[in-house]
Amino acid sequence: MIGSSDSSAGLVAAEASTSFRFPLAALTTLFFMWGFLTALNDILIPHLKNVFELSYTQAMLIQFCFFGAYFAVSIPAGGLVAKLGYQRGLVLGLLVAGVGCFLFYPAASLRMYSLFLGALFILATGITLLQVSANPYVTILGPAATASSRLNMTQAFNSLGTTLAPFFGAFLILAVTPDLIDSSAVAASDAVVAARSEADTVKLPYLLLGSTLLVMAVTMALLRLPVIAQKLQAGQQNAPSAGSILGYRHLLLGALAIFIYVGAEVAIGSLLVSFIVEHGVVGINEQQAAHYVAYYWGGALVGRFIGAWLMTRIAPGKLLAFNSSLASLLVLLAVVSGGKLAMIALLSVGLCNSIMFPTIFSLAIKDLGPQTSKGAGLVCAAIVGGALIPLLQGTLADTLGLQLSFLLPACCYLYIIYYGLAGSRVISPTPP
Repeated sequence: MIGSSDSSAGLVAAEASTSFRFPLAALTTLFFMWGFLTALNDILIPHLKNVFELSYTQAMLIQFCFFGAYFAVSIPAGGLVAKLGYQRGLVLGLLVAGVGCFLFYPAASLRMYSLFLGALFILATGITLLQVSANPYVTILGPAATASSRLNMTQAFNSLGTTLAPFFGAFLILAVTPDLIDSSAVAASDAVVAARSEADTVKLPYLLLGSTLLVMAVTMALLRLPVIAQKLQAGQQNAPSAGSILGYRHLLLGALAIFIYVGAEVAIGSLLVSFIVEHGVVGINEQQAAHYVAYYWGGALVGRFIGAWLMTRIAPGKLLAFNSSLASLLVLLAVVSGGKLAMIALLSVGLCNSIMFPTIFSLAIKDLGPQTSKGAGLVCAAIVGGALIPLLQGTLADTLGLQLSFLLPACCYLYIIYYGLAGSRVISPTPP
């Protein structure tokens, strides 16, 4: 009798797994796309820094506006997705992100840094809608016990996007940048033309990306997602008030962990090109350094595939703590050393970062039931760490020096160790 029951349960699980393969495959394209768009900021920062002659702090406003959208939009997006459903949320996110890409054309034509920042904010608003819709949807497309492993697998394709983006940006943005502005022999009128030409190099890449996003929006609108999405939405109609999610300790601590992790990851990626040029291999230029950024994000790609397998055997929290410990040590090594050793140490942090976001995310929204989309909105709002921590590191770089500024992300990883070992433990909220 027991054997028969186990067999039936296994059959149901197998059938469920098969029915979820297609939607999971479709979602991986979205993870790839927003990873690609996010990593392009690492190329935009040194590019626009040269075009507009910005300080590190001013250049970091790119990440401030991009990730600031997560704070402004995530919680309203969680409520919107609860009403519209995951599929419509995905379609809307793709459309908004597409509009943001198209706005790069007038920003480059007018050569206004503020317009670039506005376009980035709109682009990030669309990506926020995708995050709030896709991340929790992946966690419910299968057994709860393997949610972290499943999210790590789909996030691996996010890392594939971040790995390829630096090559794309180096080829279409940095490679064609005329090196005229810094030459004292160039007339003032020629310098203006050169600066305008530099700004124009972003037009084609973002027009291509915007068109791709629109095609993906139409495709996603035509897909038929599993009934489970509709069931969860129905459950949300009778969910408690949004304020009740604040009673979940592991959710709040997880949101803080996302804030700190994203901030550290983005700060490192944003300053990698400048760090490699200043403290890496002698004689390397920005275009060559941009290719090295791919190793940082490529490490996350490899690590997520490995992590998806390891999490079927090791508790997610313990693996999270181990990776965070190693990441902190590597950043410290980059601070106290120099040359190739410092560069390799900093690039290796990408491998440690690999499992952090999906693991923290899945641990934070664990056991929230019908409150899952609202909890996901809160966690996604914490991605604003990618706006604030890089801005703070930019200020430190301007005052203390670029290399010493990396002490900030080294400290950030210490909190993530705590969350993996203790903060992620689920404690039911106290009834009012």
